Amino acid sequence: MYYIDPHIHMVSRTTDDYETLAKMGCAALSEPAFWAGFDRGSVDGFRDYFRQLTEVEPRRAAQYGVQHYTWLCINAKEAENVSLSREVIAMIPEFLDRPNVLGIGEIGLNKNTKNEATVFLEHMELAARHDEQILIHTPHLEDKYQGTRMILDMLCGDSRIDRSRVLVDHVEEHTAGHVLDGGFWAGMTLYPVTKCTPQRAADIIEIYGPERLMVNSAGDWGPSKPTAVPDFILEMRRRGHPESLIRRVVYENPLEFFRQSRRFEFMPPDVAAEAAVGA
Repeated sequence: MYYIDPHIHMVSRTTDDYETLAKMGCAALSEPAFWAGFDRGSVDGFRDYFRQLTEVEPRRAAQYGVQHYTWLCINAKEAENVSLSREVIAMIPEFLDRPNVLGIGEIGLNKNTKNEATVFLEHMELAARHDEQILIHTPHLEDKYQGTRMILDMLCGDSRIDRSRVLVDHVEEHTAGHVLDGGFWAGMTLYPVTKCTPQRAADIIEIYGPERLMVNSAGDWGPSKPTAVPDFILEMRRRGHPESLIRRVVYENPLEFFRQSRRFEFMPPDVAAEAAVGA
């Protein structure tokens, strides 16, 4: 079964991981801008990072037939530095016409501070002004519920934001319903330690159904597993769910969401194979 990983940080993975993902059926992935394990000190550091996301990673992915897309922002952890955040936000439009850029993300909250909320709202303004999709990071562990509610309040407070073009990621059992009830898309991140396991994600699908739900691996520099989506597929099969339901969650839902971006030009693997034969 082909799948799409809608949230994975390939800058922190080796080229071997691209090969493994291709062998496991990953047809495409999207990589949100994130905290790289340390705080960057200048806007030029982010400019170089955005070049890596829009120039280097698509080439690495293409070697294995994986289509690479990305999102741009200054992440929630570094957003505590408001002056740097504003410099980065002002620089982002330089990259919005790159062919693999889907929108603004992963923006959100880390510790639910005033500065983080200020920068979140300014990212929202950027997205609304340029008619971009949004991918959102919700806080970890004990800050998740309050942070998710704060994020939803800010989103719902701006009538320009189309909720069907917003993906709220890292949802868990106590936040998924709020996100879905608000009309947003929800992402479940499959981590070996925190966030969701494949088993918990399957439980959430069984509770809420497949509509506007996705799963992802995040696959970043911390404890994570880039092949977590295939683990979820296996868990769903173990429970006896039909292939059509599994495919909807891991392939059709990401396609439906990403196709709202004017720069998403995805070629399904079977179509690509036929084109290669005919060439």
